[in-house]
Amino acid sequence: METFVFLFPQFNLLAPKEEVYFKMLGPKDLKAPRMKDSNSRLKDKRSQLSLLLTKSGSHENISPEKKTTTTTSNISPEAALRWSDTFEELLRHSDGVETFSQFLRTEFSEENIEFWLACEEYKTIDSDSRLITKAKQMYAVFIEAEAPKEVNIDYATKVAIQKTLATPTNTCFDAAQSKVYSLMKKDCYPRFLTSDIYLRLTKRKGPGATMFRRRSRSCVFNKPRGEDDSSAWL
Repeated sequence: METFVFLFPQFNLLAPKEEVYFKMLGPKDLKAPRMKDSNSRLKDKRSQLSLLLTKSGSHENISPEKKTTTTTSNISPEAALRWSDTFEELLRHSDGVETFSQFLRTEFSEENIEFWLACEEYKTIDSDSRLITKAKQMYAVFIEAEAPKEVNIDYATKVAIQKTLATPTNTCFDAAQSKVYSLMKKDCYPRFLTSDIYLRLTKRKGPGATMFRRRSRSCVFNKPRGEDDSSAWL
């Protein structure tokens, strides 16, 4: 006795929607070991999960959840102090980039540094096929409306990038990268330099605490003789 089994395209992610597959199975096929069937289904689930993660916007090289080997305890105060010279100096050091990324996560804006890093990697691609794949992925993750890690750039820049996706070049994200870089430099970087994350590395106190200590010493040592202590604060 033979049995017809219909396989519908929704279980085959690569099949056209209008196409229906069928296969004629005999008794031997229906008596296949359960373990083999279980392993097959497990592999299918893993494949579907991988596809869902890709579609959800996960980036294989940079992700907020990705753990790094960098620890702040390995960064010397002298090295951290050099990051305050310029924003460019900060980005030259991998430890600086990772620490800055940690700070951006506390502000829920880590997509900015992730996009900037993705653009730096994108510029090094020398294969046309990889350029197309990577450009479409970056557009889906960072650029298009309601993207999972959408960066804050203007509509005209988004449209310009979209028009290049069919035949992308190494420079098609340059305008967007420049805008995100400027945003981080002018807005995020100054706050990073006064954040607890950075001040702990440099072994310095916050500006508020420093100003208070200086004022209190001035009040103690500069008060006139015979004057009540409380008058120093008037």
